[in-house]
Amino acid sequence: MSRTWLIAALACAAVVLLVACARTNMQGDAPHAADTASPRTLRIATYNTSLNSDKAGGLLERLQGDDAGARKVAAVLQQVRPDIVLLNEFDYVADGSAADLFQRRWLERAQPGGGEPLRYPYRYLAPVNTGVQSGLDLDNNGSIGGDGRDRGNDAWGYGLHPGQYGMLLLSRYPIDAATARTFQLLKWNAMPDARRPRHPDGRPFHPDSTWSQLRLSSKSHWDVQVRAPGGVLHVLASHPTPPAFDGPEKRNVARNHDEIRFWTEYLSPGTHDWLCDDAGRCGGLEPDARFVILGDLNNDPVDGAGDHTAIVELLEHPRVIRMATPRSEGAIEAAEADGGANAQHRGAAAHDTGSFGPRVGNLRLDYALPSVGHALVGNGVFWPRSDSAHADIVDGTDHRLVWVDVTQ
Repeated sequence: MSRTWLIAALACAAVVLLVACARTNMQGDAPHAADTASPRTLRIATYNTSLNSDKAGGLLERLQGDDAGARKVAAVLQQVRPDIVLLNEFDYVADGSAADLFQRRWLERAQPGGGEPLRYPYRYLAPVNTGVQSGLDLDNNGSIGGDGRDRGNDAWGYGLHPGQYGMLLLSRYPIDAATARTFQLLKWNAMPDARRPRHPDGRPFHPDSTWSQLRLSSKSHWDVQVRAPGGVLHVLASHPTPPAFDGPEKRNVARNHDEIRFWTEYLSPGTHDWLCDDAGRCGGLEPDARFVILGDLNNDPVDGAGDHTAIVELLEHPRVIRMATPRSEGAIEAAEADGGANAQHRGAAAHDTGSFGPRVGNLRLDYALPSVGHALVGNGVFWPRSDSAHADIVDGTDHRLVWVDVTQ
């Protein structure tokens, strides 16, 4: 065998080995390599579904029957097909049976006006404050508990049974439930400069013994990690109380403000020793974490009854991406048709995310706010015009689904 032939043979063997190794790596690492070369677009949404009931177990009854609201909500989700979606006002059922039923009976079956069946392999749900009795006279009416609204007003968050108006997070990607942080039990007075409700003459609305026990969150605040294709994504979920249904003390206006302000504090620098989750871990979100804020925050930046300062500060937070406001053509048409308070609104009707009758008007209450570091691909509100396809599925709830497309 000549030396020249030996060198050529060794070179050929090296090439064959290199190709074999390349094939092995491609088979094992192709998904990661593809994500790095061409980031996958992630569609994230928030949707107040109005899938609740005034009686315990009522949501299961709704989902077991022929419920028009459930059908239309499922159809909207099948049309938009988010990868990750927060459902507000989905009653909390501890054993997950309501979430199971909604998945199997509604999402995994093609609905009229919807699209192909939709499956979410991962979900997160946890207890909320709504309907959980405090044992205190929170509405200051001289009695504790009672029936109907009186009972709901003395719960830690307004509700007629524990879990009403809960939250459900659905995902196509794994959820790390073990690392989830919940702030259901955080005391309102722990927040620096908390807006304690007061009578018009300045007297505290609640006695000190009650104020010291009040919880900040009307439902809960969650930080749930999702292992998305581009890396860990923190889903920051909440549903602050509406700034209404109170008296001259404006206790719900104050609570809504501070429930929204919670996220501004959570994202901002500092030790935040007061900001302790239900497991006792204190502090805010790591400065390099990617996140998306989701939820019906019950506050329009311009119109409506709330104190708008907290929502404006959150929208302008340096860690929240600057983007065009999600919009729809259906919202413009609806504001003109509904009339009433809409005629006096200063905000753009195109940005509205729900229809609340002529007295209140249509407002922007629902938000999907990704963090800086994401690349924005697009966003919108699912609210087609009345003469468009799928217009007949949007009224399963008084809110509209808001979505954002990003790459990580």
